[in-house]
Amino acid sequence: MSAKQRGKLPIVVLISGGGTNLQSIINSATQDLPVFIRAVISNVEEAFGLQRAAKAGISTIVLQHHAYPDRNAYDEALCQEIDRHEPGLVVLAGFMRILTPAFVARYAGRMINIHPSILPALPGLHTHQRAIDAGLHEHGASVHFVSEEVDGGPIIIQARVPVLATDNADSLAARVLKQEHQIFPQAIRWFAEGRLEISNGQVLLDGQPALNT
Repeated sequence: MSAKQRGKLPIVVLISGGGTNLQSIINSATQDLPVFIRAVISNVEEAFGLQRAAKAGISTIVLQHHAYPDRNAYDEALCQEIDRHEPGLVVLAGFMRILTPAFVARYAGRMINIHPSILPALPGLHTHQRAIDAGLHEHGASVHFVSEEVDGGPIIIQARVPVLATDNADSLAARVLKQEHQIFPQAIRWFAEGRLEISNGQVLLDGQPALNT
């Protein structure tokens, strides 16, 4: 560990795509976010986020899920790769895999995900179009601890944006993404500073309900 990394939380980031949330973490880490990214792992060889990581001098690993016989075998290999880097936090930044219960249990309380909706509304995929189709007036994003329930873990922080009458899925997604790039580094900062805990299924920030701050 270099002197520059000393005192910072080591993290591993998992991605499957373009990596804009990864980029927001990289940018924040070059400023004052107290973490250093030990590795970026992707299940997709062509994920552009790998190029973002490489440009920042971060170690990259590709573990293609179709190279393994089943979900359990893949998750075990992924665990071994993650553990090799000894992270204090595992960050899912657009990692498009449903994780096995054993994987979730292994990193319980130290794995977070970002989801493009105001959870518990709209878990799963295609949230922007679903928000428009449902006639919602408000949409957004949530950062949460990962549980066995897909997009169902304790929520750390949320951001909200209006759904405009002129919106389509792409325009709404772009507005939400700007908020994601703000709240994801913020949640990571709180974790790195030791300010988060989970009590009775609720996230506390400095001892108070996080969503009330």
